[in-house]
Amino acid sequence: MSITPVPVDRQRYTVVARTLHWLMALALTALVTVGYTMKTLPLSPLKLQVYSWHKWAGISLLVLVILRLLWRLFNRPPALPAGMSPLARALAHGGHAVLYFLMIGIPLTGWLMSSAKGFQTVWFGVLPLPDLVSKDKPLGELLVQVHIFFNYALITMVSLHILAALKHQFIDRDGLLRRITFTLGKAKS
Repeated sequence: MSITPVPVDRQRYTVVARTLHWLMALALTALVTVGYTMKTLPLSPLKLQVYSWHKWAGISLLVLVILRLLWRLFNRPPALPAGMSPLARALAHGGHAVLYFLMIGIPLTGWLMSSAKGFQTVWFGVLPLPDLVSKDKPLGELLVQVHIFFNYALITMVSLHILAALKHQFIDRDGLLRRITFTLGKAKS
């Protein structure tokens, strides 16, 4: 049995895809901000609670990314503007692939890191998630570095993603940004 995506004859992402995009953007912003802030807190019950919230949000982001990928499987995105060069198309597709890799890799490395350091991840404080690896301090320290590296890579990729969107909006004026927003009018074909 094969999966046949819905043909694309629209100029915008579906409302579900747009909603997931902006929820993921908000979650990423909060996660990166909290992630950098929590490291500076002195050891206290507050710090432990903030770490717990960070893990909840990370697992929630992972769920949103999986939902977005599943949605995309059955609801293909609108076509890129006809005037985009093959290089620009390749960069757009490659950039999105790297973003998805990082948005999956960061929560997974966080979960793996917690497991390796002996701290179970409990989603929303009620659903204990299984440890992905046994307690292993050296592995935990390695995963800290991978998690940090992935976060810097994500910040770079999101910055490039935003710059590309602004280029399309203000230089190319090709309506590309309208495909993912709720209020900027109709996208150009």
